[in-house]
Amino acid sequence: MRRILTASIAAAALLSAGCVAARGLADPVAPSAIQSDAREIAYGLAPLQRLDFYPAAAENAPLIVFVHGGGWKRGDKGNATGEAKITHFHARGYAVASLNYRLVPAATVEQQAADIANGLAWLVGHARELGIDPSRIVLMGHSAGAHLAALVGTDPQYLRAAGLSMDALRGVVLLDGAAYDVPAQLGDGPRIMHDTYRQAFGDDPVRQRALSPFHHAASPNAPAFLILHVDRDDGKRQSEGLARVLTGAGTDASVRALPGRALRGHMQINRDMGNADYPGTAIVDDWIAARLRAS
Repeated sequence: MRRILTASIAAAALLSAGCVAARGLADPVAPSAIQSDAREIAYGLAPLQRLDFYPAAAENAPLIVFVHGGGWKRGDKGNATGEAKITHFHARGYAVASLNYRLVPAATVEQQAADIANGLAWLVGHARELGIDPSRIVLMGHSAGAHLAALVGTDPQYLRAAGLSMDALRGVVLLDGAAYDVPAQLGDGPRIMHDTYRQAFGDDPVRQRALSPFHHAASPNAPAFLILHVDRDDGKRQSEGLARVLTGAGTDASVRALPGRALRGHMQINRDMGNADYPGTAIVDDWIAARLRAS
């Protein structure tokens, strides 16, 4: 049975003390022996401040933390990881955590970034009982989740408020995000997405810049970024722009193009990542392995 950590205030207090309460819940992703051993953990008091934790087979394992997409207003930790990721990363000896965060319009993007930082802090603080190595964590996000992962990896206020520094991350992997520079995206991105961007980022250009990883590229940043995109004009433009300013600021950043066009490709990069025959899988594997070897 899948184990669930309770979400009540009392249970949250127990979690802070390292105690675990459990009950059954149907697995929201493709079932496997690995996924059936997952735990849903409350890292905060709000209903969406939860993460799914998939333990590795061995102790002191590296950890991949995944942030789902959904236009900042939808999506879920269980249905956003793709069917192959958990099994694939588990086979490579990694633990995996998939984060939920509060959603627009009930929450702001600033609060979403804080949720991700707080989820990371919970994992670091409970590393021993979870069997993970808190010094070997990679943050990965898709679509809006890529924007949020990039924001947490470039604007130090979020990790700092959670009691962490940028050194808490070995690196950040971004899967086909497009709002790394919010004002530019609103200016030259696809019109069909403008309402989504306006709902998330508002009309204030100062706030839009403050929520743009592009405008936080100056140090300090997470140590390294792997920025992947498919054949989408705005995704390509924004990915290359973010890599350029990060590199210019002295941060290790690489950008790679993957096959797939438009919305179909945008979904494919998330759905197929982890499949042996998907080109992005080997790219991500090699990059993560190199980052985990880095001192």
